[in-house]
Amino acid sequence: MSFLDYEKLTVVDEQSFQQAKPYPWINPKGLLTDAGYQRLLETLPTLEQMTPMLGVQRSHGQQPHDRYALEYNENLDVDPAWHAFAAELTDGPYRDFIQRLYGRGRFKLNMHWHYAPRGASVSPHCDAARKLGSHIFYFSDPENWSRDWGGDTLILDDNRRFSRNSAPRFEDFDHAYAGESLGNYSLLFQRQENSWHGVREITCPEGQFRKVFIVVINDRFRALLKRAVTRLKGEAIRDY
Repeated sequence: MSFLDYEKLTVVDEQSFQQAKPYPWINPKGLLTDAGYQRLLETLPTLEQMTPMLGVQRSHGQQPHDRYALEYNENLDVDPAWHAFAAELTDGPYRDFIQRLYGRGRFKLNMHWHYAPRGASVSPHCDAARKLGSHIFYFSDPENWSRDWGGDTLILDDNRRFSRNSAPRFEDFDHAYAGESLGNYSLLFQRQENSWHGVREITCPEGQFRKVFIVVINDRFRALLKRAVTRLKGEAIRDY
């Protein structure tokens, strides 16, 4: 079974991606095959496998990004479908896709799941400098998730007014573009100094979760340097 729809990868236009406002982003439908998406949806990791990341203090006065998280590695006890999907993501065609859109090579991929509970949000922020961008695959099943509960990633336009070392609110931005997140959609963006994004508070019932699988595209040199510094400090290494 193929999980990525390789034909759809090839028709994504890099010029349109780079010219998107306020910074490069796309929100394509169906980059996963229908069968592949359904298999992954049915075999998502359990909540018991996740690590709670609740109330964790963020820099610059930004609000905590509450979620349950699980970092992918090839020895993880998850359904074989996820290992097969991860192998496709590290294979040539997907890497060629990222290289074509970003206009550069020599990057390192990290992958993880985030499950956000009721009341959680992702406050407006720009990602760390070591990241070139992120590709978010959404697993909000239309049969079990209401659009009214939220979950869309918002691409935020500040007209370059805010320092990334600040904590603006959603209402402080001039424009907010919502990426569709219900069903077989994904959102890919390229990190820049003004690449503000976030997710408004989730209003799902207790026991429901906004579920995403995120591919983080890291600058290889910056990622290695970050890990070396973190190990010297004896801190836990986090890529999310």
